[in-house]
Amino acid sequence: MKILSLTAGAAGMYCGSCFRDNALAIELLAQGHDISLVPVYTPTRTEDTNVSQHQVLFGGLSVYLQHRFAMFRHGPRILDRLWDAPRVIDTFAGGAVSNDPRLLGSLTVSMLGGQSGVLRREFEKLMEWTRSQPVPDIVNLPNSLLISMAGPLRAALARPVCCTLQGEELFLESLVPPYRDEALALIRRQVTDVDQFIAVSDYSARFMSDYLKIPADRMSVVPLGISLSGYRPRERGRDGFTVGYFARVAPEKGLHLLADAFIRLAQRVGGAPVRLEAAGYLSANHRTYLDDVRARLAQGGLAGRFVYHGEVLRERKLDFLSSLDVMSVPAVYDEPKGLSLLEAMASGVPVVQPRRGAFTEIVERTGGGLLVEPDNPEALAEGLHALWQDRARRDRLGRDGAAGVAAHYSIERSAHRLVEVYKAALRN
Repeated sequence: MKILSLTAGAAGMYCGSCFRDNALAIELLAQGHDISLVPVYTPTRTEDTNVSQHQVLFGGLSVYLQHRFAMFRHGPRILDRLWDAPRVIDTFAGGAVSNDPRLLGSLTVSMLGGQSGVLRREFEKLMEWTRSQPVPDIVNLPNSLLISMAGPLRAALARPVCCTLQGEELFLESLVPPYRDEALALIRRQVTDVDQFIAVSDYSARFMSDYLKIPADRMSVVPLGISLSGYRPRERGRDGFTVGYFARVAPEKGLHLLADAFIRLAQRVGGAPVRLEAAGYLSANHRTYLDDVRARLAQGGLAGRFVYHGEVLRERKLDFLSSLDVMSVPAVYDEPKGLSLLEAMASGVPVVQPRRGAFTEIVERTGGGLLVEPDNPEALAEGLHALWQDRARRDRLGRDGAAGVAAHYSIERSAHRLVEVYKAALRN
């Protein structure tokens, strides 16, 4: 099968959606499919071999300039080649073009306005690029924020267009009025341009069907998958008890709740050695948030028991995960993905998660952890304490989780399921 798959760059940030798109492309290539993975907005950053093309569609700098200044909507095309050069985009991605959803409402609406809006020039460039490429069997968009590409691509290629849903509702809900309602209305209006939507969890399929008004027969589920190569279990017999956090360091991911729960855990276990270790991307605008978390722990007398490791990729990530006794990412919203849970469980590390979003189905399907009441540090502390108390249970959950990930969430299984959805879209 010949697949054109777009992937949305995240302005220099490592993001789970980019990892997923790239990992699936690697596996689809290994299975003998011909897939072109093409970045949108910015080049992508991945931890595995990056198989995306050098070409960037809808270069973030071009889009920003055309949105803000009318003069850039009509200039010579040679300037477009300059703005769209990956090196130039990378230079400006972290500064001139913010990825803060609170500041991007009007730009989001402009993008969703499609060919008839202020970004008409970018859609013309998309059609020109499409005519220069081999015709694929199927096209996949990486999220519904790019749904305005569906109609033009479908008309130009006469091929089915699918759209993956990867948690963009968090971005949409954070837009300031009136942009949130405008963006939602524009997406809902273009749902009919997409042949099949692909959710990454059962929870996401249910939520997004209602949120975007997608008919049930146009929604499929392709669960997340990870490559299991390199994951190794924790070295048993180490001293102490290490609680881990592996996600973006941001308020919505709940590190502050885990810090509060950790303080309660330390009080329960007395002088027993316990540690809290965190890793993940930290943006400049969330540094004060991390400082606040450190201050909470210091007030609880635990400043010396917390370590933030920064971003960790592949080998460092595998080392970090295998050093944990338990992991928790107590997000304060209904997370539709949960990739870090799969990575922890693949390392034999049980998780303690709030009973919400995709966390529920992942933990129940794998048997790799405990579910507790959401937004409740005391309930989270109880779950952590239960595993601190019972090492045999902790080890059993770790083994069950690793087996559950291998059975339900391998990248091979995810790629096979994705091809099934593509084939069904072609038949229809």
